[in-house]
Amino acid sequence: MPAENTPRGLAVHWPLAAFTVAAVLVPTLLSGNRYLAFVAGMTLLHILWATGMNLLYGYTGLMPLMFAGLAGISAYFVVNLTSIGWSFWLALPVGTLAASVAGTILGLPSLRLKGFYFTLCSLVIQTVITLGFVYFASITNGDTGISQIPRPSIPGGGELTGLGYEIVIAVMAAIGIAVLMLIVRSPFGRRLAAIREDDGLAETLGINVTYQKLAAFFIGSLYAGVGGALYAPYIGFISPRSFDVLISMNIWLMVAFGGRGTIWGPVFGAMLLAPIPFLLQDYYTVKDILYGVLIIAVTILMPGGLASGFRRKVPKAAVAEDLPARRLDPRRAA
Repeated sequence: MPAENTPRGLAVHWPLAAFTVAAVLVPTLLSGNRYLAFVAGMTLLHILWATGMNLLYGYTGLMPLMFAGLAGISAYFVVNLTSIGWSFWLALPVGTLAASVAGTILGLPSLRLKGFYFTLCSLVIQTVITLGFVYFASITNGDTGISQIPRPSIPGGGELTGLGYEIVIAVMAAIGIAVLMLIVRSPFGRRLAAIREDDGLAETLGINVTYQKLAAFFIGSLYAGVGGALYAPYIGFISPRSFDVLISMNIWLMVAFGGRGTIWGPVFGAMLLAPIPFLLQDYYTVKDILYGVLIIAVTILMPGGLASGFRRKVPKAAVAEDLPARRLDPRRAA
């Protein structure tokens, strides 16, 4: 590697390596307290989801509030396939692909609707998905939900439980972040950024906006699908409320809170916000107030999210690959 490229390479890879080590180490250290280890596992799942939401909201400029519904499609696929004898490891890619195809189809309104109008449309789509989960009771068991979901089997017999499951989630979260890094630094990522800034100008400059948006929805939905497939056996219970609009809003808040259009902003947003409902489950009022105070504080003090405040204190070279949404010359992306 040329010497002039070394600092940039280190700036890109050492945070990912540190995150991967921490993601595996934290559940290991907490394994003596299963509840705290479970909270760590759920936090890692939300990091995976927030990373996928960030691709769509932060880098493509679309706010898909049906994100949780896509995770639910994958979860129900996996649960139903494993109930008829499929291996979880075969059901996972099928459920993920189903979520991706559904996400691509449901993303079609983004080709004509922009901004608030697309967000409103995605909210309606999420509501329809949730109603589908309720009324197709032969598949989803309706509001009663599906309980006692078996854990994935592992070679040699036995089930993937406890720390082993959390390590799998940690690895998937790290892979998700690494994939986003590659996308952002690729020509495809630059085209998405150009579309985010001005899709009309991007199309004038020769970027196929339709194809790029649908590709972004397909990839972003993969994140939702993988997370949903892992969520169902990890929790052991799913219902329509597990994947309703409030879950989509929470994932969106993690991205906005941490800093959309950055690699690590949504990760920190998920790390801070995801544990709150579990750690304060006996204090509903305090939980809601704390959520509100944190969001208002960041909105007023750091409108670009936590990443914007961090960026003011760190030399520009150290965060060259983690810049927030900003103006991009679309000619570089064409």
